[in-house]
Amino acid sequence: MVNASRIVSFLPSATEMVCALGLGDRLLGVTHECDYPPEIAGKTVVVRNVLPIETMSQPEIDSAVTQRLRDGLSLYRVDETLMREIAPDLILTQELCQVCAPSGNEVSQLLKVLPSQPQILWLTPKSLEQIFDNLRDLGEATGRSHIAENLIAEGRARLEKIEAAARAAPSRPRVFCMEWMDPVYCCGHWVPEMVRIAGGIDGLGREGTDSVRIPWQDVLQWKPEVLIVMPCGFGLEKAADQARMLASYPGWADLPAVGDGRVYAVDANAYFARPGPRVVEGTELLAHLLHPGLFEWKGPPGAFRKLG
Repeated sequence: MVNASRIVSFLPSATEMVCALGLGDRLLGVTHECDYPPEIAGKTVVVRNVLPIETMSQPEIDSAVTQRLRDGLSLYRVDETLMREIAPDLILTQELCQVCAPSGNEVSQLLKVLPSQPQILWLTPKSLEQIFDNLRDLGEATGRSHIAENLIAEGRARLEKIEAAARAAPSRPRVFCMEWMDPVYCCGHWVPEMVRIAGGIDGLGREGTDSVRIPWQDVLQWKPEVLIVMPCGFGLEKAADQARMLASYPGWADLPAVGDGRVYAVDANAYFARPGPRVVEGTELLAHLLHPGLFEWKGPPGAFRKLG
């Protein structure tokens, strides 16, 4: 299918890609988490959380999510009535993470009630290159391949520029990107790659695969020189607020990053957690935090905050 004209996105990252390709007018349904770019305000919301995570603590969220997944239950509710009305010809979803968005089971159920069968584009990247591949696939499905290729070329050029400049750094600091605080999760998928390009080493991250729960003792043993708090699904304010709990963790004050004042909260939703176009800016942000003498941050001031 080319020139899909009735698009529904089950992913904030896919929503960003659709708009980057100049197709915001074709986007007829989004999720409750889709908040960028501003032009999508007022779009019909067809997917919502089952859990009231806005009022839950980190341990409560972790426990409830784990239990629902163990029971084979979804974390999302798709509005089938709205989906029938929209009658999409293209649905953008994923199989990467059941916590991040509706995945296979929900989509299978949905297809049974739609008046016509849409094309399903599965966006399941585990690396920066695969994020670019997703953008290319979306361009092909919507007749915007030339725009997609231009965006990919620009993104690659920016990443290559960061990587080349980072080679001039006198050292590569030990980094820990914390994707959840209670319990502690390391980063995964494309984030360790972003750190590497930006001139750091996250020895606890899992490049190309899932982030996982790790013992706090592992962080103490790694002795990160830069610690970046990027809880999945959080913007800057919530990340910075939740990060206050870290001061009570045993050995916190002894970490080099804490002693040197190099602990930061970041807007994870904008720059790290969503596999969309802004991961390039996220890599630029990491480069600034790791090597501020080499890299200037030219993005929004609300992208990060120094903690402590």
